[in-house]
Amino acid sequence: MTLGETFILATYFFVLVILAVYGWHRYYLVYLYMKNRDRVPVPAGLETLPVVTVQLPIYNEMYVADRLIDAVCELDYPRELLEIQVLDDSTDETRIVAQRAVQRNAARGIDISYIHRADRTGYKAGALDAAMQAAKGDFIAIFDADFIPTRDFLQRTVPFFGDGQVAMVQARWGHINRDYSLLTKIQSILLDGHFVLEHGGRNRAGLFFNFNGTAGIWRRVAIVDAGGWQHDTLTEDLDLSYRAQLRGWRFVFLQDLIAPAQVPVEISTNVPTSALQQARATVSVASELLRAA
Repeated sequence: MTLGETFILATYFFVLVILAVYGWHRYYLVYLYMKNRDRVPVPAGLETLPVVTVQLPIYNEMYVADRLIDAVCELDYPRELLEIQVLDDSTDETRIVAQRAVQRNAARGIDISYIHRADRTGYKAGALDAAMQAAKGDFIAIFDADFIPTRDFLQRTVPFFGDGQVAMVQARWGHINRDYSLLTKIQSILLDGHFVLEHGGRNRAGLFFNFNGTAGIWRRVAIVDAGGWQHDTLTEDLDLSYRAQLRGWRFVFLQDLIAPAQVPVEISTNVPTSALQQARATVSVASELLRAA
């Protein structure tokens, strides 16, 4: 057998091992999900509603920024307990669109502010970290630009923080353009598997799972206790998630609470924020698989 044939054979068996481990991991997640399918998270409840800050990190998303801001301003939550921060690091017309949306909703009496950084240090993680220093809320909800949160999002997530050990509540992503093309259908199927089977199986079995960067709400002291948002990683959401859980904090995944979102409709060399979020989700899945293996 020549050196080249040996190399090809070794590569072949290496790929087989990787696929076998991956397949075993998927079967195990399905087993965990089925075994614990009746262990649905139940909120502990709160005597009084807390102040919540909703952070909206956006970057050059002028076509969806207005929609996001208006949707968040319609959240069913007492206005005196709700603060909205629009974290706009944009370099294009998004700044004008976002500012006008903020001014329009501020005129309605909503506590909403526009924060623009000329220096994008830390990118999304940097924007979240900088804005949190000025946030009023004890709880921080985060939505990316391509999301349209439902009115009852806070009413259905905040009660889980009655348990003092709960650091984060993650909602499941919905897909408003699932049927647009084959690409969007494939993305929707993969994301549904990631949330329902992976997050659902892990959470109900008492295992670690990660915040997906959006459509979730954090206890502020948990973010601080875990070391805050770090700028030196591609997946700042995954990084903070594991640091918090290693500190003893618990996460909750709500499979039945769906946060509608728009998945990318094309693959472009000029990657928009929504596509980057999709990439982060994929990297998060890969990172979890490596940890499990």
